[in-house]
Amino acid sequence: MAPVVAFIYAHPDDESFGSACLIRSLADRGIRSVLLCATRGDAGRPGPLGPMTPEQLADAREVELQTACDLLGVSDVMHLGLPDGKLAGMDRPALADAVAEFLNETGASVVVTFPEDGISGHPDHIAIHHAVNEAVLGGRCPHVQKYYYNLPSYRDMADAPSVVRLETAPYWKIKAQALLAHRSQRFSVEKAFGGSETLQESKDFPYESFGLVWLRGEKNPVRKEEYVLDDLI
Repeated sequence: MAPVVAFIYAHPDDESFGSACLIRSLADRGIRSVLLCATRGDAGRPGPLGPMTPEQLADAREVELQTACDLLGVSDVMHLGLPDGKLAGMDRPALADAVAEFLNETGASVVVTFPEDGISGHPDHIAIHHAVNEAVLGGRCPHVQKYYYNLPSYRDMADAPSVVRLETAPYWKIKAQALLAHRSQRFSVEKAFGGSETLQESKDFPYESFGLVWLRGEKNPVRKEEYVLDDLI
């Protein structure tokens, strides 16, 4: 059976910030990737789009996400439609149930999500981290073989064990297009990656990094990782 790689994030744009190059690389290899987005981003700011109601922003961000995912080659996008900014206050088992259902329905063999600190410290990110942990590490998703944390792009992972370091240069133009597809979040994109001219260059962000934290029941395995599809059965 062909592998399926699942990305599980909190908001529209998380996928483009953290793993756009990996997603595009999978599509170029003919590998199916699927995305679970917990919220529609309605508590965010509309940025250059101007004044909007939360519902209008949610609608806009859902369209933006689909545009970005089309560029990246995501096969399927599922929305939970949960309250933006309030995931930390939700029932954690229920959130884990939703994650497990998604992974089991898609038959995902590889899972990618936030590390413990959510990268940015956002409570929604951290809530998703814990929910995915409960679903995967709790043995509720029998198809899953490998589980990765999406590591910060600004941290040098050259000597870290069990880390996939994917060169961004071959995919950077697509990553930039996907980021810019999130028009409402333009100010956040520029804060993280610089203005439109800087965004066209990958030199300050040469890698996307993903740490392997679980391999078929073994936590924190120490192994040389070249790609997220390594050693799948």
